[in-house]
Amino acid sequence: MQTTSTILMVRPANFGFNPETAENNFYQQSDNRPASEINALAQKEFDGFVAMLRDQGVQVIVEDDTSDPIKPDAVFPNNWFSTHPDGRLILYPMFSPTRRLERRKDFVEDLMQRKFKVEEIIDLSFFEEDEQYLEGTGSMVIDHQSKIIYACFSERTHTIPLDYLGKLLGYKVIGFHAVQENQGVLSPIYHTNVMMHVGTDLAVVCLDSIPKASEKQAVQKCLTQAGKKVVPITPKQKFHFAGNMLEVGNDGGEKFTVMSETALDSLNVGQIQLIEKFSTIISPSIPTIEKLGGGSARCMMAEIFLPVATN
Repeated sequence: MQTTSTILMVRPANFGFNPETAENNFYQQSDNRPASEINALAQKEFDGFVAMLRDQGVQVIVEDDTSDPIKPDAVFPNNWFSTHPDGRLILYPMFSPTRRLERRKDFVEDLMQRKFKVEEIIDLSFFEEDEQYLEGTGSMVIDHQSKIIYACFSERTHTIPLDYLGKLLGYKVIGFHAVQENQGVLSPIYHTNVMMHVGTDLAVVCLDSIPKASEKQAVQKCLTQAGKKVVPITPKQKFHFAGNMLEVGNDGGEKFTVMSETALDSLNVGQIQLIEKFSTIISPSIPTIEKLGGGSARCMMAEIFLPVATN
């Protein structure tokens, strides 16, 4: 099951620029406006995004961030947990100490109250003690149908927890290096979901960001063998969050590819037409969240794959 019709999203209480995460997320830009103004803008963008999803029949569970402690990145819940059809919920080791505060038991309890079955909680946060990180479906782009995990190595994506999770899930790991130019210097791309997306029939990927020919070929070959139509994007499009997409569904079986308005505006007509062959595009406007948070539409959605209790 590659696509779910249930998404969990976190409405921000103190959204803002996080200097801890900006160490290796070069998409973040600081802003001198008052914190209350920035958070109000982020909340407005968030509410508009949720409304667009619900209008298409996507089930959205909205959890409210708590005002204390301050968690400027709480709007990006996909990094700290993932859920799976066998009832497992996995907690991930996070690079930024402030982001570790986002892990909340009440979210899990709320899912269970909504009749989702959580059979087992697997807590990988112990890797933080050794400064080993794996930030959920930011660090990993997962093809559940083919049981493949794609992951580019960075300060937030380390081999040991990645291989550990691959064995845990029984998934093959395709690890590679991906870089971007920042002020004339090549640096690792901090999250895999910045440069690629894998849906049911389609894969959007910035192959030009993979410098090693053998690794580029391995990624492309794996996607093709898995039956995905590969849509290449340019580094410039990647900088506009064109790799940061997620395929979701609704109860009617319709498929949607969710990307920000910024990402959609960066695509050419041919790329848009290819995506629309397989799904309908949903494109919220989230410029404040993108600019200060350095993340886009995909990062705001945590997929709920858990089975539902029948009694």
